[in-house]
Amino acid sequence: AAGLDRPQVVSHAQQALNYTLFDCKWVPRSARLLCLGSAARGSGLLQLYELRGGRLALLREIEKAKPLKCGTFGATSLQQRYFATGDFGGNLNIWNLEAPEIPVYSVKGHKEIINSIDGVGGLGIGEGAPEIVTGSRDGTVKVWDPRQKDTPVANMEPVQGESKRDCWTVAFGNAYNQEERVVCAGYDNGDIKLFDLKTMSLRWETNIKNGVCSVEFDRKDVNMNKLVATSLEGKFHVFDMRTQHPTKGFASVSEKAQKSTIWQVRHLPQNRDIFMTSGGAGSLHLWKYEYPSQRSKKDSEGAEMGVAGSLSLLQNVTLSTQPISSLDWSPDKKGLCVCGAFDQTVRVLIVTKLNKI
Repeated sequence: AAGLDRPQVVSHAQQALNYTLFDCKWVPRSARLLCLGSAARGSGLLQLYELRGGRLALLREIEKAKPLKCGTFGATSLQQRYFATGDFGGNLNIWNLEAPEIPVYSVKGHKEIINSIDGVGGLGIGEGAPEIVTGSRDGTVKVWDPRQKDTPVANMEPVQGESKRDCWTVAFGNAYNQEERVVCAGYDNGDIKLFDLKTMSLRWETNIKNGVCSVEFDRKDVNMNKLVATSLEGKFHVFDMRTQHPTKGFASVSEKAQKSTIWQVRHLPQNRDIFMTSGGAGSLHLWKYEYPSQRSKKDSEGAEMGVAGSLSLLQNVTLSTQPISSLDWSPDKKGLCVCGAFDQTVRVLIVTKLNKI
């Protein structure tokens, strides 16, 4: 009987593509989605689809010089809905999808590929300036304000003598007022670094032993609450970000979801304690985080330390023989989700019964 109440992951529409898909995103306040990636001839492709019943209709295809790796709407208003992309040449571009021939903002942000991008301060999410963060293979993490040309407002790079690590993932958090904001970055050697943009300092770091594929706060626009980090060998970690112990840092719980890489984590926009992970074996896992009875306790010295909660698996489904590398929940329709896999297919999914959890 319990099985009947569990959320189900239903495939609603899918579309085969003739290029390598790296990222897919819902266009806010619409039934449209964007797919971006690399064409066989080495150029970049951006496709705009509309969901019509059970099928995806292609509205527009735009080709660019360099393969496109990642994108975000996060630093723009709901009226504008400009889309920022990071490409294989290290370029950050912002596009007006109504007139996408020439970017409205363009900067050669990095020496090598931009692996990951995130935006905040737009879409009504997060207080403060509209900013974009990029993480690159060149080892640097940079924060950009599109109103400021050419130079980043923050640049987090390895200190002298420190070897540069490939930055695979970046995420904004703690943007709950005009002053506060953090960036979390994950690297190929397992390092996770939390940069405080208010004080321009490294606030916390840890290492999870395996390459960090994806990091995400449960909400960008609240006082830091939880952070999920996924890794190369099938494990993910949930950090309770409410209480930072002077020496032990943040409490965490980890879970081995599968044997293969966990490529992505995305929290449900309508319920921050539910999140989905996507895996190298073509599977999706839906999780719920349960808080402990008390979120902090005092150690023997009297310092506050966090207490980690527990995780329950709500549902899992295998959709593809290839890794599911990108994932995005619709911000508008609860349970609507899009994912892209290396089998060159984009799939629109509906997750049912999310309001019963």
